[in-house]
Amino acid sequence: MVDSADDNALLERTLESENVFRGRLLDVYRDKVVLPNGEVSIREYIRHNGAVCIVAQAKDGIIMERQFRYPAGRVVWEVPAGKLESSDEDPLEAAKRELREETGYTAGKWTSLGRLMPSVAYTTECIHMFLAEDLVPGSRDLDPDEFLNVYTVPNSELYDEINKGLIDDAKTIAAVLKSKIVLESR
Repeated sequence: MVDSADDNALLERTLESENVFRGRLLDVYRDKVVLPNGEVSIREYIRHNGAVCIVAQAKDGIIMERQFRYPAGRVVWEVPAGKLESSDEDPLEAAKRELREETGYTAGKWTSLGRLMPSVAYTTECIHMFLAEDLVPGSRDLDPDEFLNVYTVPNSELYDEINKGLIDDAKTIAAVLKSKIVLESR
């Protein structure tokens, strides 16, 4: 690995920060920065509270969702997920809430799978990934603007779908493959 002391020569310093859009889900900023060579440049990026995603491991497979995603313009396969209500919300508590609300399941065992930064070039979003096991079914409590179908997909079928490129949601791919490593190491 590279010595991180060399990273200091890559740092940029913020001169000005301007909030150019404030939304329900995200805020867009335009910052003026000083580059490592002393030149001034502009950085545009999205601030996001963060999110969680859950690989819910049932006896016969992984709990998956089908949901229309407006930016993609189509229905996609995803693991259960949701945004943090605030930047200081506990990610595990958010994961428990989202799993129950979207799928009806609660879990007796939770394992952190780490964090995923889906696009470090233009967003601060960080997704906290979890493996949920010892599932107990219950009833869902979807948000009024949330519409999704829940399925159980056998692990081997899901891994194959990812390898074939039929599942292309980044958080789902990362979380499912990280959970595979955890489950196979036990």
